[in-house]
Amino acid sequence: MSTLGMGVPVVAGVPGGRRHGRHAAPLQVRYEPIDWRPERPRADRLRIREYTCDCLPVFYELCQAGGLMFVRRTERTRKGVVVHESPWTVAGRTQELWLRLLMGAAH
Repeated sequence: MSTLGMGVPVVAGVPGGRRHGRHAAPLQVRYEPIDWRPERPRADRLRIREYTCDCLPVFYELCQAGGLMFVRRTERTRKGVVVHESPWTVAGRTQELWLRLLMGAAH
């Protein structure tokens, strides 16, 4: 498997070459706001641990680099692609944030 652009998985033999992933649940009435920050290159190597489906204009990736984890938010608009990141922090804290995001309890 290789990646296309911003870490979007490309799978040989799959129509369109992309894997269909899970979607985040609809946003709950009460949710935790995520401190989204502009993307900044901080590490030479980055590993994408999990991701949501990129069939929607906004999709997310759970990323790991340099011993820390963060969530990357990619939004495709008519004006282009905008990428933000959650704060880089220890794995346990970021994995909890990832689960809240998938459940619609964080945005």
